[in-house]
Amino acid sequence: MNDTARISRDASPSLMGRTLLALHASGAHRLAPKSLAGIGVIFMLHRVREDDGAAFAPNRILEITPSFLEETIGTVRELGYTCMSLDEAVTRLEKGEHGERFAVFTLDDGYKDNLTDALPVFERHDVPFTVYLTTGLPDGHAEIWWVALERAIAAANAVRIALPGNEISMFTRDVNEKNAAWNRIYWTLRKLPEHEMRAEVRKQAMMHGVDMAALTRELAMTWDEVRTLAAHPLASVEAHTADHFAQKGLSASEARSDIERGVSRMETELGYRPQHFSYPYGDPGSADERDFALAGALGFRSATTTRKGLVQPRHAKRMTSLPRLSLNGDFQDRRMLETLLSGLPFALAKPIRSLGIDGA
Repeated sequence: MNDTARISRDASPSLMGRTLLALHASGAHRLAPKSLAGIGVIFMLHRVREDDGAAFAPNRILEITPSFLEETIGTVRELGYTCMSLDEAVTRLEKGEHGERFAVFTLDDGYKDNLTDALPVFERHDVPFTVYLTTGLPDGHAEIWWVALERAIAAANAVRIALPGNEISMFTRDVNEKNAAWNRIYWTLRKLPEHEMRAEVRKQAMMHGVDMAALTRELAMTWDEVRTLAAHPLASVEAHTADHFAQKGLSASEARSDIERGVSRMETELGYRPQHFSYPYGDPGSADERDFALAGALGFRSATTTRKGLVQPRHAKRMTSLPRLSLNGDFQDRRMLETLLSGLPFALAKPIRSLGIDGA
């Protein structure tokens, strides 16, 4: 990585972060009707590791530190939540048991640090958690393309992407230029069919010396590590497809195949059929009613999205499109967490949708 990509980060919060802090400072979160907080929360995490200090780190939104995970566990308990397994929370939701609020911790994809860094935190606090596994990662063929793209831009002084009718050519000599290039390239690529998008990322990785297969080996758990985690009394390992494709962008048969291949690999390697599922990406552009129906048809007890929100009693009728609350690496602040858990930002979602809050 270039030295310019390791300059100290700008610690000022984003517009959304400032909004959450302002709501907290006003005390509005304490005055919000208790019904807005719903009956529980399903937290969404990806990676848990110490901050490496890199200034150019567009994927840090997918990472929190072990200390913030500990703080989150302490916060929800102080606020009266009971930390429980995903399976128990789903049972309560199905039965209409709305006693004390529940907090469920889920981690997507299957990163090695889920075992090395997250598990010790959950062990210290006796908190159950679920890892949604993309089986292509321990199999070695799935690509962590978002990190590959970050590393390619970090290594480059200039990037050029030639798409039909859309050529992007940008300098990436310092952190500001790298962030500008990421924002333009990432969102341009996300609009492409996923096979095309991944082909372009492979091209960029090759041009800038990023070995994508080695990256998967570096970051993802092996099957032996997955088995170690699955055998732990606090952990459950559930389904997240074979190749981490956005389901909505696939044909119905392709989407079904991606899920079934992942389930089959889990049955072979772990000896059981997963009961719960998480949609890759999981936003409205990546999973919709067709995919929710497919998850139900395949027999999953629940399926979680990345649509932001807290669990409400009405979700008992939508068990294959449950919302989650992201533990976002840019928002590692107890005040922001308390504000989000009040449910107030989701009640205000429509007027501030541009800030990235979309209630489910």
